[in-house]
Amino acid sequence: MTPFLFNICNLTILLVWSLILFLPKWKISEQLISYPWVPLGISFFYTYFIIVSGGLAEADFSSLDGIVTLFKNTTPESAAAGWLHYLAFDFWVGCWIIRHSRKNNIAHLAIIFPLLCTFMLGPIGVMMYSFLLFGIRQFRKAK
Repeated sequence: MTPFLFNICNLTILLVWSLILFLPKWKISEQLISYPWVPLGISFFYTYFIIVSGGLAEADFSSLDGIVTLFKNTTPESAAAGWLHYLAFDFWVGCWIIRHSRKNNIAHLAIIFPLLCTFMLGPIGVMMYSFLLFGIRQFRKAK
């Protein structure tokens, strides 16, 4: 069951990222961007994987050794949960970038690269968007 549910989540996230990247003004994309439907859906699968993996009661998040141990003792379900954690938050951040760029009158084409980085590399996408935003603000001030 784990591989099947994992694959559904992975394929779905590829589809919804494609929609917000390439068809951001489409009605369905607008709904995905404006409300956390995708992270909400992923959270149900995340919860399932956490429960069937035995939970996190013995996890030690307070030290690097504890995190290493957590990764060493991973199961397919806990690995799936970890991946879904990334998928949900990266998508949430990607939607925030789109909404923020719209408020700041930044063309969607300009944020494609930061969005792709957010999808693939999470925090690097946020950094790329921040650099873009800073550059645009400096350029607008210079005018």
